[in-house]
Amino acid sequence: MEPRPAAQDLGGYDWEKALVGTLRVRGLLARTEDTYRSWAKRFARFITPKSPYAAAGEEVSAFLTDLAINNRASPSSQRQALNALVFLMQEALGRELGAMDFKRATPRVRVPVFLTKDECRRLFTQMTGTHRLMAELAYGSGLRLMELLRLRVQHLDLARMQLTVRGGKGDKDRITVIPDALLPALQGQLERLRPLYEADRKEGLSGVWLPDGLEKKFQHAGERWEWQWFFPSREASRDPATGTVRRHHTLDGAFQNAVRKAATAAGINKRVTPHVFRHSFATQLLDGGTDLRTVQDLLGHADIRTTQIYLHCMKKPGLGVKSPFDMLRAGPFDMLRAGPFDQLGAGPFDATPPSPSLRPTDRAGPFDQLQPSPSLRPPGRAGPTDRSDPG
Repeated sequence: MEPRPAAQDLGGYDWEKALVGTLRVRGLLARTEDTYRSWAKRFARFITPKSPYAAAGEEVSAFLTDLAINNRASPSSQRQALNALVFLMQEALGRELGAMDFKRATPRVRVPVFLTKDECRRLFTQMTGTHRLMAELAYGSGLRLMELLRLRVQHLDLARMQLTVRGGKGDKDRITVIPDALLPALQGQLERLRPLYEADRKEGLSGVWLPDGLEKKFQHAGERWEWQWFFPSREASRDPATGTVRRHHTLDGAFQNAVRKAATAAGINKRVTPHVFRHSFATQLLDGGTDLRTVQDLLGHADIRTTQIYLHCMKKPGLGVKSPFDMLRAGPFDMLRAGPFDQLGAGPFDATPPSPSLRPTDRAGPFDQLQPSPSLRPPGRAGPTDRSDPG
């Protein structure tokens, strides 16, 4: 059997071996291992010639302060470094850090990049095949990149038009909507997956990757239909962690490149990444009158303050406040005609959709308001997206 590079890479220094061993005993994901090892190496270089075994809370505090002051790290990056170093020192090396005093990174309010409905239409038109379906589903359901790539067959309930995200950010599950307009395309994707799945079983290919706990409890679950990736890679490849040849999900880099090229071809003057679809989903739901609490549930935010950032992106923030410049050209009667309540529009209860735990097919998501592609509309049947919104 060929060597297994990732599985055999246990680290060079004693402290790194202790870190890798503890991470793998805890069953943490490979991405988490890579992130923690990266921060541990940066910390080791920072305290050279001292070893992490000889370090204490003072050295960790100095490193975190240096990140905030000299490297101008964001609060999220500093928190990630803190978590990695606490795990290294206390869990892997058995050293208590005690109380630490360090400079906190300055929070910065960043308005998310999002696309308008017209920009979404233009971008999707420039994409084809599976990548287009992935982009439309990411936008229509508000998915993060890895949540999209790690979708399995059983995560999509097409009868109830619900999508279940398993093990999302923070290892949390949630339920979100599936656009009605994507139903034919999603059914077609399942039909295309079936022959590929049967061919893999006939060739004796190993089952798809499963988390360690599930793989030990259900040894052959990876060979069952419901566990297959919804967006699999074209070719089987060797798992870098175990050396097993199996079929993985679509690579993130390939999808990111497809989105970037489509945005350029569509003439969109913004930096478009797959995560922009999620920002667009949230912004357009709020624009359409969906209440903030429902958007929070659909996005899976633990804190509603995270969701509130999208209020800055709304088409009419501040309950439709008009700029004073717009009033310069209005006559005196035009300014008196509209009362303050006329500008409020529908209240939150007038547009509140049902809870995502209920049947969501009566709720139109932002994707359902786009003009449908001819390839997505069932022949001879008017779909829900025929109620196009030119906005």
